[in-house]
Amino acid sequence: MRTFYSFTVILGLSFFVFSFSKFESTNTTYTKTSSNTIVYHNDSDDVNEISNDFFKRYSDLKKYKSDVMSLYKNRTLGTIWFDENEISEFGSVLYEKAKKTNDLVIPYQKEIDQLFSTSSDKSTLSQTDADMLLSSLYVVYTKKSNADKKKLSYNDMLKDFLNYSTLEEQETTVATTNEKVEFDQYYKLQDALKKYKRLEKSSKYKPIVPAESPYKELRPDAVSSTISQVRTRLYLLGDLKTDSKSDVYDRELMDAVMKYKVRNGFKPNYILAEEHINEMNIPLEDKVQTLKLNMERCRAIAAQIAASDEYVLVNVPSYEMIYVKNGKVQLTSPVFVGAPLTKTTIFNGEIDRIVFSPYWTVPQSIVQNELKSKIAADPNYLAEKNMEMVNGQVRQKPGPDNSLGLVKFMFPNPDDIYMHDTPSKTLFDFEKRTFSHGCINVKMAKELAVAMLKDYPEWTKEKIDKAMEGKVESSFKLSKKVPIYITYFTSLVNENGEIGFFQDVYENDKQITENAVVTQ
Repeated sequence: MRTFYSFTVILGLSFFVFSFSKFESTNTTYTKTSSNTIVYHNDSDDVNEISNDFFKRYSDLKKYKSDVMSLYKNRTLGTIWFDENEISEFGSVLYEKAKKTNDLVIPYQKEIDQLFSTSSDKSTLSQTDADMLLSSLYVVYTKKSNADKKKLSYNDMLKDFLNYSTLEEQETTVATTNEKVEFDQYYKLQDALKKYKRLEKSSKYKPIVPAESPYKELRPDAVSSTISQVRTRLYLLGDLKTDSKSDVYDRELMDAVMKYKVRNGFKPNYILAEEHINEMNIPLEDKVQTLKLNMERCRAIAAQIAASDEYVLVNVPSYEMIYVKNGKVQLTSPVFVGAPLTKTTIFNGEIDRIVFSPYWTVPQSIVQNELKSKIAADPNYLAEKNMEMVNGQVRQKPGPDNSLGLVKFMFPNPDDIYMHDTPSKTLFDFEKRTFSHGCINVKMAKELAVAMLKDYPEWTKEKIDKAMEGKVESSFKLSKKVPIYITYFTSLVNENGEIGFFQDVYENDKQITENAVVTQ
């Protein structure tokens, strides 16, 4: 499940409404201002003149004329997709959604692409033409998205959302106006979004300017103007209850730094390194975009999670696994995941087997790239590593040093990704844990097996201990498959209501934001 960002048409339209929140019920027409923007008055002949002129020049859109012009009826604001002289974020959303719609033929795509170009090939279209092109795109996109409906009223669909006069009000009500999102993380992120939007308006939220260059790590008892800036920042973020303005790294600040680090996935210590200052200095507008993006990720998997009374969720950016049963978190464990060149695949699956004291069949790519030369140089290499050659394949025998540890969790998938224990426990001490060839290494793998087998009376603690002695491989097929969601949330709210922002380890967010403006 690599694509998370498909909107329903209704949801998409709710985003567009903010562009024209002031409407009147009078019949209106237009004149052109000095900036070539339509402004409506009371002369239907003028409306016909400009629409006839536009659709004559863009003849491929003539069949959409009545639908397009219905969008401009009864409005005192001239443009739909512009905010002053710039295309609004809602216009950008429409453009990106249309481009990502399979088999959608976009009329005059070259002209529309130029509207969003950042190169010297920038569009020279008038604002009126640009707005009507985007309205035409909206009609084409909506027709495609609602192909099963015989009759559409584009204007009526928009009017369903005319009660929302501000984006903030829209954000607080969107979930009740549309379908309820059965994933409470969505609403927690929504609350965090409101907080960060308020922070954007705060004059106290300023970039932290280190006192020294190059930057030197700050530790407890240090005295620096950087400390007082960090103190104010952590107060505004909620990690500190009061702001003493002190420039001394005292006990109070130590507790706040620890809280800040834990919720953001940093190594829990009191050192304030340059990377921590850099993270604190990420612009609030970027944080807001991250929250919006991850709300959409929540929406994308909400239905599946709502239907699951038991599931495992692995979140790659936070290097964490949670096991949920009957709506309650039963276990949380650190994990490490695939390196950037061997990324862990983001998808949903079903755990159907637990394998104790497993063999590890070494992938041919590892044999060719890593083991072949070692085997050639040392005839005893395989025996020393508790490995053997079987039917032309190298496999590692069960044991405490097996690369899969003493238990693995299988969920069929084309990328042969699975979850397993590991003998390399020290790797969990690192902040950035991208070490594997794609599989998910779980620190508390045994505890997960015990928790998942509670409904199987035959699997007593003693039986599990024996199965994990590392001597003989044994496999148990679950009578009830357990859904597993491998996700990519770069922001999440924990059970204490604290927001965490995590590293964009595979640069998925970066790719999205470079190609689209994500809105909520």
